[in-house]
Amino acid sequence: MTAAGGPGRIVELVEHTPRLLDAAELPEAAGEALWHHYGAQVDVEFPSPRTAGRWRLTPKGWVGFIPLSPDLGIALRPKVGVRSVFGMLEHAYGLPSFRTLAGVHACTSLEELYERIASILGQRVRERVRRGLLHAYETADDRLPYVRGRLDVRRLAATPWEARVPCTFEERTADVADNRLLIWALHLATRSGLCGERSSGHVRDAHRALHHAVTVVEQAPSDYLGRRYDRLNDDYAPMHALARFIVEHAGPRHAHGEHTMVPFILDMNRLFEAFVAAWLPAHLPDHLEVEAQANLGFGAGAPVRFVADLVLRHRATRAVLAVLDTKYKSDAVPSSDDVAQVVAYAEAWGTTEAVLVYPERRAWEARVGGVRVRALGFTLEGEIEEAGSGFLEAVVRG
Repeated sequence: MTAAGGPGRIVELVEHTPRLLDAAELPEAAGEALWHHYGAQVDVEFPSPRTAGRWRLTPKGWVGFIPLSPDLGIALRPKVGVRSVFGMLEHAYGLPSFRTLAGVHACTSLEELYERIASILGQRVRERVRRGLLHAYETADDRLPYVRGRLDVRRLAATPWEARVPCTFEERTADVADNRLLIWALHLATRSGLCGERSSGHVRDAHRALHHAVTVVEQAPSDYLGRRYDRLNDDYAPMHALARFIVEHAGPRHAHGEHTMVPFILDMNRLFEAFVAAWLPAHLPDHLEVEAQANLGFGAGAPVRFVADLVLRHRATRAVLAVLDTKYKSDAVPSSDDVAQVVAYAEAWGTTEAVLVYPERRAWEARVGGVRVRALGFTLEGEIEEAGSGFLEAVVRG
């Protein structure tokens, strides 16, 4: 199988599952590039007597696509289905409310999913360009052959021989943050190697349409959060959500000849955590609320901090009912470290209920001191809403 528009040869790996490759299947330069740039995502063991002269590659809980060269890519497959991954992404990025992803549910691979999202972003940007980009007025200083705005008398007096006069004026420009967030995502998508002929056309056309008016400046995923929208830019909200998806999952870039390779990789641990944190508050009864990434400090100046994935509270009284910690693991029984961690969180927040949340069905319970610890599953196979209802019932009713 080949990624749409990407390298001709794909090596497929399944998360947490080792795979042995003959030396001829993975050129030494490609193996070294994988080890050097993506060692955090894939454990790379070089050919040796221990591996019978073969490469041993083991993904570390990441999924996606890593283009090592224009001719070779590494596809990191999830243990769960692509539909389940997309379901988590929908909730984690708030995409369902935007109604922008028609046809994405039918995607059969993560490469196809990425391609479709990039294509939708490109089409949306082109539509906005046709209607007119968001503009703003910015203060500019320049020497002009005529007076515009306010004349800078001090600079004029300092250089009276200059033919052009110094002015300070307001200039209308499309080179604003809202548009820079879009062009950076399109810039990365064009270098992913994952867009086929049709979708890459949408992405390239959108990139070119912006490029004449908007500066390409690197953006951080956090730049897409907490933005304000009004009647002038409310249609930017779904575009920024799609752009954030592309930017947040662009792994470390590396050069191969004249090509800059940009991988598309998802940290399944973080995605599962973000998914549960987004799904739970949207489905809780009105009298309950949940705080994500709640933190407490200890000691003078609070040098020691506990950060709990989720803290469940009674809305009116603010009483903590339970702490929840997500664990994207397949362990049949929780590890001692995980239990110790969630018990410490429960003690810190003053509750007797602690829950470890797994992506597979669990039925484990123990009492540690005065804390009841339960392992519950928010199963990812099948219908997410159905699985979520069972999970919610177990959390709330106990």
